[in-house]
Amino acid sequence: MKLPLIDAQGNSAGEIDADDSVFGIEPNLAVVHQAVTAQRANARQGNASTLDRSAIRQASKKTGRQKGGGRARMGTPSSPTRIGGAVAHGPHPRSYRKRLPKRMRRLAIRSMLSQRASEGGVVVAASDVEFAPKASAMSKLCSALGVERKALLVSDGVDQDLVLGTRNLPNVQAMPAQTLSSYLILTHDQLIMTEAAVRRCEALWAVAADGSGEEDGDA
Repeated sequence: MKLPLIDAQGNSAGEIDADDSVFGIEPNLAVVHQAVTAQRANARQGNASTLDRSAIRQASKKTGRQKGGGRARMGTPSSPTRIGGAVAHGPHPRSYRKRLPKRMRRLAIRSMLSQRASEGGVVVAASDVEFAPKASAMSKLCSALGVERKALLVSDGVDQDLVLGTRNLPNVQAMPAQTLSSYLILTHDQLIMTEAAVRRCEALWAVAADGSGEEDGDA
């Protein structure tokens, strides 16, 4: 797989070779869907809570006699039909966590990287590209690199200058290659990667021809 190389002026600086098992596979969108669903579910706190009838501190005596009042039958003040009463079938704290096998998480990331690469949404910053810790400089650099929509700037490890320079840019997010996820790639249209970040992705998620390496690393 060939990935385009872009210099600081936005001009083509050639191409680099990338591992086909990471950037050139046939995307498995069904696995991507499961991975994104699991990640979104695991982000939920699950602490919504309502009071049922047993938790309402109200008198348990009926508010009126059953018959003869000329009105509807009224139960206790804690009835869900009364103002200030309980909530019927309301939510209670629970875990929404979903577990996804490691192989499926890795396949989902490779599928999304391959999908973006096939669409031309993955470009590699040349060695002359320097990340500055200022939003104005990073905004000009992103424009030169062809960032038009939501983009991820991926580095090998945490680049403090990159984090400081992009934190006030609304459509750009800095991200270490080690913490990429299928959901992050899905929600961003473009990936601007350093060559070191490409090699890190290959080291983390590449699969050898004999299938070895599938259990190494994590997603």
